[in-house]
Order: sequence, then structure tokens, then C-alpha cells
Amino acid sequence: MTRALVLFAHPCPESFSAALHGRVVETLTARGWEVDDCDLNAEGFDPVLSEAERRGYHESPANRAPVQPYVDRLRAAEALVMVYPVWNFGFPAILKGFLDRVFLPDVSFRLEGGRVKPNLTHIRRLAAVTTYGGARTRALLVGDPPRKCVTRAIWHVCRPERMRYLALYDMNRADETRRAAFLARVGREMESF
Repeated sequence: MTRALVLFAHPCPESFSAALHGRVVETLTARGWEVDDCDLNAEGFDPVLSEAERRGYHESPANRAPVQPYVDRLRAAEALVMVYPVWNFGFPAILKGFLDRVFLPDVSFRLEGGRVKPNLTHIRRLAAVTTYGGARTRALLVGDPPRKCVTRAIWHVCRPERMRYLALYDMNRADETRRAAFLARVGREMESF
């Protein structure tokens, strides 16, 4: 049985992101996967990296004490699926804070000779399910930072066998037909993920 950590980052339960999150969890559960459903907003995750945490950032293993339960959940996962909207060409603050506070030295990466080495290699599958308010062209003009962060930085510390980046661009103009088609695509992708 595969164990997946699903990170969900949207504060509104009626949002399209919430529908995508529901589809991911339902599909993986139906496949017989063990799903650790981490709704960051519902859990009240504090995204702020404090002064004390920053000063102790490289002091392993003490650096993980403030977020140890989340570190444990990340370390137990064989798959990581992030479901979030792109806001201002970036992650929602709560998800960015999760990455800042939980993807720590000796958790997500090791420093060897000043170089970052992957430390989440037990995560064999990585996926992002997201929406962008603007068109893909607008995202490309600013470099599409969320896509690059997932497909380069997070990918690097995991080195997964499977990687999926599922994005619905131009959400501001997406009608019900486009949203339903994307929801169905996410379901299909999770069935074969």
C-alpha cells in the first residue's frame, strides 16, 4: 500500500481548489492508498518562520522541534501531492510557510561540501494540482515560479520516479465545462499516478 501525504492550501471549503483536493483524496483512497490528508488551513498551520527558527535553521536535529509532527508525516510519505491555487504567481503563504519551516536541512536535503543533496528520496511520486487566475502566457512571462519550484527545487530533494504538474490556467475565465474537464483529468491522473 502506498502512503500519500496530500498537502492542501486553500482557506475556503467551497472553492474549486477544495473540489480538486476532494477528487485527489477520493481517487487515491479508492485505489487503496493510505492518505494522510493535511489541510493546512483547517489544521491551523503557522506559516511564519520565527527568528528563533531561522537562527537555528541549520542546527539539526533541534531545527525540527517546532514542526516535528509535520516532519514525521513528510518522512512517512511515499508520495507527495500538493493541491493549491497560484496567487500572485506564487504559492499561498501557508504552503510557502510549510516549505520554509518543514523542508529543513537534514529533513528534505543534506548539505555536503556546500552542495544540496536530496534527502526525501523515499518520496517516489510527486504531484502538484493547481489553478492560475491568468493565462499560461502571463505565467510564462514572469517565469512561472510555482511550476519551477515544484518541478525543479522540490523535485530535486525527492528525485521521484513519477512527477505530475497539473495546472488549469486562466481560471478567471474558465467556464463550468473547462472546470469539469480539469476535475476529470485530475481524477484520471490520480488513478494512474
